[in-house]
Amino acid sequence: MKKTILLIWVLLGFISCRSIKNHNEQITKLHDIAHLHEDIDKVYTQLKRHHPKLYQYTPKEVLDFKFDSLKKAITTPIDSRELYKKLAPVVSQIRQGHISLSSANKWYTKKARKQLLKRKFEFYALDFEYLENKLWVKDTRGEDSTIIGSEVVKIEDDLTSDLIKTYKTRFSSDGYNTTLYNRYVGRQFSNFYYKDKGFVDSLRITFKNKDSLFVKTFKRLKEKEKSKKQDTTKVAKREKLTSAEKRANRLALKKKRKFNRKHGFIKKYKTYTRNFRFMEEVKDVAYMKLRSFTNGNYKRFYKESFAKLDSAKTKYLILDLRDNGGGRIAEIDYLYSYLTLENYKFIEDSEVNSRIPFLKFLMSNTTSNSIKVLSGIVSPIIIVQNLIRTRKRHGKLYYRFRQTRVKEPRPLHFTGKIYVLINGNSFSASSLLSTHLKATKRATFVGEETGGAYNGTVAGIYKLYELPNTKLKIRMGMMQIEAPQKQNPDGYGVKPDVEILPAINDRSIKKDSELEWILNDIEEKQGVLGL
Repeated sequence: MKKTILLIWVLLGFISCRSIKNHNEQITKLHDIAHLHEDIDKVYTQLKRHHPKLYQYTPKEVLDFKFDSLKKAITTPIDSRELYKKLAPVVSQIRQGHISLSSANKWYTKKARKQLLKRKFEFYALDFEYLENKLWVKDTRGEDSTIIGSEVVKIEDDLTSDLIKTYKTRFSSDGYNTTLYNRYVGRQFSNFYYKDKGFVDSLRITFKNKDSLFVKTFKRLKEKEKSKKQDTTKVAKREKLTSAEKRANRLALKKKRKFNRKHGFIKKYKTYTRNFRFMEEVKDVAYMKLRSFTNGNYKRFYKESFAKLDSAKTKYLILDLRDNGGGRIAEIDYLYSYLTLENYKFIEDSEVNSRIPFLKFLMSNTTSNSIKVLSGIVSPIIIVQNLIRTRKRHGKLYYRFRQTRVKEPRPLHFTGKIYVLINGNSFSASSLLSTHLKATKRATFVGEETGGAYNGTVAGIYKLYELPNTKLKIRMGMMQIEAPQKQNPDGYGVKPDVEILPAINDRSIKKDSELEWILNDIEEKQGVLGL
């Protein structure tokens, strides 16, 4: 029996190694023109099959022309990465922000991945921001903090301005608004560079600080070797903890885990998704920073936060949605129930292209075989549930979420004045929440137009399809998610009542102009009211 198990493990390891080798050969070889054309057709076919609003912003005849033109322009064999560079700009012309094309990257064995994780690449510790047509180092998780606030002029021999211009063509916002491009290209610059150039061991970057240029080389750090020398000094024995001390430590650790779950701890940045505090001791002004709607026990966080607001009789709430890329519909619906003053319907029924969208989502060619088997077993339940929730109206299919029901505000909902901070990286779910607050005139918006559209977006669940020849992956939303309220013209984000754009000078002195404006406005209102 042991020999059989060992043989199975050896065979699985051999198959895995062959699979990795075949994949790496496939993405680096030059593909025949016929195979490249086949993959381009596959992308368009998948989009037409699963995306319910494919021609919302770009007419069919225009997209047909762009895909055909791309095929005609490819006259020689190219590898997978080169096809990505040519195909991504065409896909971006659809102007649907949740559609993305990923570059084909090299696979590694489990052992090789472990080694790479140990050898951290210094470049990935940098956080960038694109302001005033320049790329800046906003922050770093590395040891050299002196480069914070420096402009990135060149990476190797490429001008940063040229790289930015190219990367902006490889993704899109929802519709015609442009604010997402500058914010997103800066925030995701490292990812775009990796998609463009692939794996590298070092990068020579030219920086500019004030009027001086300097060059710094970023490398993969070598794994720190463990010292083989044994400490010959006598190590003092660790004090034995009492039962009470052990119990106290366990309770403290449990409390910390609960706190992390409630606030959504982000390990990479050592910060939290959800943050709440009062701006002053009198507690008239509260500040809630939400980085996303993705992780953690959100119900407990909002329940406790709004209980504090109610207890303190807080008059002003600042909701910071800057750089919030979205997340769960259930979370923003729950949050809105604490912000609204009246009964509400959060979303409309979602337009879809299939009566069984969840099964289509699960049975993609990128889904693991184990998930496919499990999905096949429970498919009768999934199909029945999908058919119950899907209805056909006026020749279109619609899926009904729980959030389509009319609801009442929660008992401890906030009744004071609300300010909302937004920018171009306020996308998807954060834009949907903003739509409600804007349409009902519930809040004053400060900052810049959201990257996500006022009239909704195609998201919900996603189809991830791998192209057969080049192994590129196309990702697309499958459900139109929209609030009942609409604006005209279509294709633009939620616009601020007070537009304040971020500036380099403000960043250098760590000044938050948008938040400062709100605090000054509150101070003026309190003065007028004699508070």
